[in-house]
Amino acid sequence: MQNQTSTTERNNNQKNHALKFIVLLGIVSLFADVTYEGARSINGPYLAILGASATTVGIVAGFGELIGHSLRLISGYISDKTGRYWAITLFGYSLNMIAVPALALAGRWEIAAVLMITERIGKAIRTPARDVMLSHATTQIGRGRGFGLHEALDQIGAVLGPLTIAAVLYFKEGYRAGYGILLLPAILALSVLVTARWLYPQPRNLETSQPEIETRGFQRVFWLYLIAVALIAAGYADFPLIAYHFKKVSIVPDIWIPVFYAVAMGVDALAALFFGYMFDRSGISVLIIASLLSMFFAPLVFLGGFYTALIGMALWGVGMGAQESVMRAAIAEMVPTNRRGTGYGIFNAGYGLFWFLGSALMGIFYDISIMSLIAFSVVTQFASIPLLLLVRRNTNITK
Repeated sequence: MQNQTSTTERNNNQKNHALKFIVLLGIVSLFADVTYEGARSINGPYLAILGASATTVGIVAGFGELIGHSLRLISGYISDKTGRYWAITLFGYSLNMIAVPALALAGRWEIAAVLMITERIGKAIRTPARDVMLSHATTQIGRGRGFGLHEALDQIGAVLGPLTIAAVLYFKEGYRAGYGILLLPAILALSVLVTARWLYPQPRNLETSQPEIETRGFQRVFWLYLIAVALIAAGYADFPLIAYHFKKVSIVPDIWIPVFYAVAMGVDALAALFFGYMFDRSGISVLIIASLLSMFFAPLVFLGGFYTALIGMALWGVGMGAQESVMRAAIAEMVPTNRRGTGYGIFNAGYGLFWFLGSALMGIFYDISIMSLIAFSVVTQFASIPLLLLVRRNTNITK
């Protein structure tokens, strides 16, 4: 009886430590998102002011995602080979956070574009290593719940960032002042990250010991899942292009553009918690439901007026919440522990490649015909559903 009580106490203590670790990294992501999501809420209009076209905005946004995701293949592989998850995470966050306030000094759209891409590079370097550390902790409270909680905290920052920029614009301080004020949350993000590193130098110890699965490659279901998610990414318009549209057709005043983004991020946070919880109960089916809902954002955003576009942004947020919680949780279940960094790297590289291709095509479609952009977005996302059904049939991630 005493041994059973001791085991229970030990398990509860381990769960508490895992939860604290997830919350700490969530707070890091909160401040980081205040920084770069605040910036992303005005990147499109800022590029337009500096003289960029819609095609340029689409290519810059898409290329940033391409670099930001394809480099994760390399950083994930290096993470697994070296085991230096903390060092890689710290370096990536530092680069990520420095690039944003530097946008205040950009005088040409070319310079701004380089800084925006640099910010994505920093995120690419740190994301696989961070997600591997998170995956160790999520075994204690549930994959979906753990990644959902992290994403929810992350998205609180994604709400506060655009609202901060909206306040700056409301007081007519301008875009440069908006980028400059984001230096404060950037410093806070790095400070909390260093604290987490000091408290939890070995996050792997948070995971219940599991036998290592030796395998030459990843399972077939992993590749099916990657193709399905890539199609969703290709059809998902990046916010800078959406913001460019809002400004060009004047259906959303400048001051409201970051507010719309904040609304989407708020929905994202709630959706991440809900879909993360449902993932632990129902498996990959919840991603199918989320995809069916979010595919309708494009006609609402690009054809609607003020309030219709707002509803479209809410659906856009639903899709993002599911993507950032369920997609990451599913990968942790599909690949062996000792290859998770590589698995996350391959997954994100494929996701980013198709995000880039989709963003670039939608930027071109926008300059030709908005209807062609909408058709591409809806059809491409819908094409992922049959593949997700195959994944559901061939995986044990169904409850």
